[in-house]
Amino acid sequence: MNDKVYIFDSTLRDGSQAQGISFSVKDKLQITKKLDELGVSYIEAGNPGSNPKDAEFFEKIKDIKLKNSKLCAFGSTRKANIKVHEDSNLKALINSGVDVVCIFGKAWDFHVTKIIKTTLLENLAMIKETIEYLKVLNKEVIFDAEHFFDGYKNNPQYTLMVLEVARNAGADWIVLCDTNGGTLPNAIKPIIDILLVKGFNNLGIHCHNDSGVAVANSLIAVEAGVRQVQGTFTGLGERCGNANLSTIIGNLMLKMNYDVLPKESLIKLVANYRYICEVSNIIPNDREAYVGSCAFAHKGGMHIDAVRKNPISFEHINPIEVGNARTQLMSEVAGRSTIMSIINKVDSTITKNSEATTRIMKRLKELEHMGYQFEGAEGSFELLVIKELGLFTPSFELVEYRVMIDEPIRTDRSSTVTMKIKVNGVMEVTAADGNGPVNALDKALRKALSVFYPSTLPMYLTDYKVRVIGGDKATSAKVRVLIESTDGFNTWTTVGVSHDIIEASWKALVDSVEYKLLQDSRRD
Repeated sequence: MNDKVYIFDSTLRDGSQAQGISFSVKDKLQITKKLDELGVSYIEAGNPGSNPKDAEFFEKIKDIKLKNSKLCAFGSTRKANIKVHEDSNLKALINSGVDVVCIFGKAWDFHVTKIIKTTLLENLAMIKETIEYLKVLNKEVIFDAEHFFDGYKNNPQYTLMVLEVARNAGADWIVLCDTNGGTLPNAIKPIIDILLVKGFNNLGIHCHNDSGVAVANSLIAVEAGVRQVQGTFTGLGERCGNANLSTIIGNLMLKMNYDVLPKESLIKLVANYRYICEVSNIIPNDREAYVGSCAFAHKGGMHIDAVRKNPISFEHINPIEVGNARTQLMSEVAGRSTIMSIINKVDSTITKNSEATTRIMKRLKELEHMGYQFEGAEGSFELLVIKELGLFTPSFELVEYRVMIDEPIRTDRSSTVTMKIKVNGVMEVTAADGNGPVNALDKALRKALSVFYPSTLPMYLTDYKVRVIGGDKATSAKVRVLIESTDGFNTWTTVGVSHDIIEASWKALVDSVEYKLLQDSRRD
């Protein structure tokens, strides 16, 4: 095992500056607890001097004891030409009650003279006096050298002076910031090599992703000798975002053999990524390295056959190591090996060369030609297999449904559905209001079925996607509806296709209910 690398998570501070992100105090408390459970070294939770929300967070977090992580407050050096003990930002940092503070100061002479409009000497004094003041108060001080790489390119002598002043003042960490995200990987190591020769230890790296290389720059910095990596767990941040810690952690631990998180925490990587996305109200990136739902998804038939024989043929790690799972996607190019796992769930005696497998493959390709897509819709595909094997008995019969839509919309219950279904010859008539026709249709179906199948009542949709197929046909084009459903314990996905969006939604809803009842019957 190589040296320890300390992960500094800034999701709650730098990540909160991303467009469309607005954490509540409750959100920040929840994410803090998750990051602590994962075992990141530092959690930068906000700037208590910048807004009432962050101030409230630091007050409430005092009642929560973290087990693994150090909580960090963020702020700037003192303002120009005032005393450190009079600076309101520093007062807020001290009153936050944390033992670790991250202070940023200007490392680019352009920013000193043109942006904060002070002298180069005064900027050095601001850095020196701020760090010394906090060290007297027994704080661990992390100094973020803002715009370090741009400053070094423009005036390396002054930028080095900034680092020397911070080091001599007692900074515990000096972090090299690529604040504009414009530095390419080939520039990282030569600069860090110079710093190491000059005796700078306890270096950190803070990269933005404006050039698409924040992760690469961070990894190169670690290889060069940096031992703290700053970033955000989902890659959130201003503009193009920050270095993505979920990718960095996977690479550092599994590829570079660094001591980063407790070994038992790595398997929580996917769960924590998805949890933080959920609380942040952002859609997880399916193609995110290590943690995305597509990270270990296989579609091509020859690829899948190779993975079945030996996973390392097309997987760089075992997905279980990070808490992910291998997925074999159902599609017209998938090949027989792909569908066998689901076919054998239904009938273990069927082989790749069986007539039934050929028949199922043919039907799959016919449906995909019609616009169906079964990758990510395994619930519908399993029902397809059961139907093609002659083992399917419908749980109910639709007699009719009618959809009424209010216009203009006066309430959030803008649609009404009346429905008649039969179960074993018994008719059930019901109606439901909903926020749109699909919501009303979903409610009416489950309301009617709950009379016969009570387990359907707690079901609800967790995702609903619509894709137009053949957009050149305008409003007469087909649509594909993909819905994700849950009963609170399990989650499954189904698909429907039609020229009518309501009919396509109905087909996906019917499959969702039938799949739920199928799973219930297997448990009985």
